[in-house]
Amino acid sequence: MSDCLFCKIVRKEIPAAIVYEDDTLLAFKDINPQAPVHLLLIPKAHCENLNDLTPATAEAAARIPGVAAQLARDHGVAEAGWRLTTNCGIEGGQGVYHLHFHVIGGKPLGSRVCR
Repeated sequence: MSDCLFCKIVRKEIPAAIVYEDDTLLAFKDINPQAPVHLLLIPKAHCENLNDLTPATAEAAARIPGVAAQLARDHGVAEAGWRLTTNCGIEGGQGVYHLHFHVIGGKPLGSRVCR
């Protein structure tokens, strides 16, 4: 999708602090971090959210937990604990309509996910 913010990051049209990249996934630092470590992990192929998975995006998305765990190790939060989450749709709190997962850690996050 040409006007999608995250697609523009994938195409390197918009700068981002990229921390991981392979053929199908990209991870970069969130520009509004909610914790000392706050990364966004996305499939490179456009997919709006989990409701919009295709076989290709589902295959890439299936790798996200493993890549997220490696990123947590690489950023020093694996041992103390971290969170992997995605928002789906308006009521789920999705702000950018390109499937993305938040890798968050580096401080106590508590048990609540919602305010």
